[in-house]
Amino acid sequence: MEPNLNFSPDSLQALNVCIAIIMFGVALSIKPEHFYQLRHQKKALATGLMGQYLVLPVITVLLIYILKPAPGIALGMTLVAACPGGNVSNFFTLMARGHLAVSVTLSAISSLLAFVLTPASFFFWSSTAGLSSVMRSFEVSFFDLLLNMVLILLLPLVAGMLVCKYLPKIAALIGKPVRILSIILLIGFIVVALYANAEPFSKYILTIFWLVALHNGLALAGGYVLSIVMKNSEEVNRAVAIETGIQNSGLALVIIFTFFQGNGYMALIAAWWGVWHLVSGFIFSYIVQRKRIHQPA
Repeated sequence: MEPNLNFSPDSLQALNVCIAIIMFGVALSIKPEHFYQLRHQKKALATGLMGQYLVLPVITVLLIYILKPAPGIALGMTLVAACPGGNVSNFFTLMARGHLAVSVTLSAISSLLAFVLTPASFFFWSSTAGLSSVMRSFEVSFFDLLLNMVLILLLPLVAGMLVCKYLPKIAALIGKPVRILSIILLIGFIVVALYANAEPFSKYILTIFWLVALHNGLALAGGYVLSIVMKNSEEVNRAVAIETGIQNSGLALVIIFTFFQGNGYMALIAAWWGVWHLVSGFIFSYIVQRKRIHQPA
């Protein structure tokens, strides 16, 4: 039996505003030089994008075929995998002594392109995972989803980048406080939502907990191994792993409550991912930052 969640239209509006603030805060630190990095870090950035848009979705589809979770759980996993990197990935990369410039550039690119790549990736990998009939039952329109992404992702990002370019002093002044506020707002929102749905959450936590932990752990490991195979530096390996494993689960929640009638399984996957990737990010960063980095000869 699928869980029923308590989530009001006002809560959805608050979540939309929260995501818009997060995107605006991210954009306040996006500068043209972040994209110029493409000239000098082509392989590193290509690896990071492969981890985000190929390795993680493939891992997700394989898990769905192997474990055969309920359709709502499978859709939630696919949606989280289709979202851009989370806004705390740069912090964890810094903590892990990874390549911060690569992390920031990957975050900028994935956030800027998410308005089209998230819906495209979600529809494609859902079909690959055999979830097309489930998608049709919700009557989700690609173009409606695209329009929603433009409103809550692209417009705040463009606004933040304009402030960064034309009002750099203001951007420097408010950038860090806005990013910290956005993280606190999102964590607070998820905690309140889980508290308001304590009964279904407690009932399904065992199923959701191990599945999210496995999914997220494989994402971190998959990004790390991919970067090793691509023969990047250890700093880049850490950045790519974190960018692959830290996802914008808040955006997934917006999509779930806007287009999927707040499907209980999907929402629990996205909400718990938002909590768990903070835990796994700290654990991963703590472990790898203790490992000595050998500079290439």
